[in-house]
Amino acid sequence: MMNLTGTIGGGGRQGWIAAVVGLAGTTVIWIFASYALFVVTWNIAAGVLDNPVLLPSAGLTLDAAAQLISSGILLSDVLASLKRVVLGFAMAASIAIPLAMLMAFFSTLRRLTMPIVQLLRPIPPIAWIPLAVLWFGIGDPPSYFITAIAAFFPIFLNAFEGGISVEKRHIHAAQFLGAGRRAMIMKIIVPSSMPYIWTGVIVGLGQSWMAVVTAELIAAQSGLGYMIQNSRINLETANVLVGMITIGLLGSLMVAGLRYLERYVLPWKATQ
Repeated sequence: MMNLTGTIGGGGRQGWIAAVVGLAGTTVIWIFASYALFVVTWNIAAGVLDNPVLLPSAGLTLDAAAQLISSGILLSDVLASLKRVVLGFAMAASIAIPLAMLMAFFSTLRRLTMPIVQLLRPIPPIAWIPLAVLWFGIGDPPSYFITAIAAFFPIFLNAFEGGISVEKRHIHAAQFLGAGRRAMIMKIIVPSSMPYIWTGVIVGLGQSWMAVVTAELIAAQSGLGYMIQNSRINLETANVLVGMITIGLLGSLMVAGLRYLERYVLPWKATQ
């Protein structure tokens, strides 16, 4: 810590850059060490079981990944899943955030609507799949619906919490200055709620990503969930693991991307 402080204080801009690079390098080393430990443990477990149907080794899984990539199957399924997540998530956010802001501002709407939200919120997205199939059939529409349901409640609840947490003195000051209801929501409530909204967006995207895989296991004929289910039926366990690892990697990249955008959406937080 003393070396880091001295470098930053004494070396100016170059010292700061060197310190950041050093910290990033240390983080990368720990990430690789964690992954290496995971792969070693995986191979040991595969060796003990000695049955590639139950648990293929990391090498066999890597070979399966190479085959799926070269054939274009993996890319096609990834794009299908991403499309469903993006559209479902966008639908959820476009409804959840405005509704949360309105309910935070209008007490009558809040009293009328919140009991319905509290009733529907505990229902897991997977429980909606039978209705989604009945309403929309097999294909993309049920997956859009399921991913939207999964993302809606985390986004709504966080946005609503942010809306009701706005300091009253800010609202009173805006009212004193003659701000109307629209200006109150757009200039006071929404900006003050942005940290809560952004947290809900991050959580909602993760929930939507998990839900799309569940929906594809049952109500789709493409996507990573469908690939996993089809591979399970054919006892292609290596392909199942490729699908699972791909889901984990893409989910991590999505969250990392939102964390990166956070510095632009919430610039004051990045400087703290």
